[in-house]
Amino acid sequence: MLNSSRPRLVATDLDGTIVHSDGTVSARTIAACARVEEAGATLVFVTGRPPRFMGDIATTFAHRGVAVCSNGALIYDMHTERVISEHLIPPRELAEAARRLRGAIPGIGLAVESGSALTADGRYEPARWDGVTTLDRRPDAELFSRPTAKLLGRHPALSADELLALAIPAIGGIVALYHSNGPRLVEASAAGVSKASGLAGLAAEKGIPATAVVAFGDMPNDLPMLAWAGTSYAVANAHPNVLAAVDQVIASNDEDGVAQVIERFFPAR
Repeated sequence: MLNSSRPRLVATDLDGTIVHSDGTVSARTIAACARVEEAGATLVFVTGRPPRFMGDIATTFAHRGVAVCSNGALIYDMHTERVISEHLIPPRELAEAARRLRGAIPGIGLAVESGSALTADGRYEPARWDGVTTLDRRPDAELFSRPTAKLLGRHPALSADELLALAIPAIGGIVALYHSNGPRLVEASAAGVSKASGLAGLAAEKGIPATAVVAFGDMPNDLPMLAWAGTSYAVANAHPNVLAAVDQVIASNDEDGVAQVIERFFPAR
């Protein structure tokens, strides 16, 4: 339900939502987000990015806010650039999910991601999205032996939507599955972990109900967060499933749609 009162918490995805298509963030968006904290409200960046990709974001936004990283698995303090909470996939579930995923989707390559590193099997194909050119490749006995933030699967041909459709019936009871439209990529977190769980935990610590939260997103991994928040927005460039699920569709990421909404809630003094 749309809520016209000023929110106590503003949650926004990064890539495809406030980050422009060319990878930049506008001065308008930076200024709008600054208004949130200046007004005494809570600013939360909710992202699939691991903490190792958050340094530039922390600097861009002058170390304001807190971040729900790795789709809810890691909570990252933007002020100190430190992980302050973890919700990881246990090794037993990790290994079983990997076994079933390989059985359901022949040819898929797998990787595990912590807050600081990406490690892969021999099939996983690195892409620009991963931020690496050379992968640390390990045998299964090592790859799946430790708790991890995310399990990643990339296929040489199938799209992210196709991978998700195949993965859910195969391993949906073991881990939480989603995709963020990475190239031919499906992702998994620990069961019960999502952008919504990470955001809800932060809100509860501050005594903020879901009804006082507004959230912005663009991809299927944003859907749990958008469903939980009192008011949900999708940028115009969002995935069709997201456009169909939200309270309101706003201008695109390249048009600073999120900043336009924040400015209405938190006008300049």
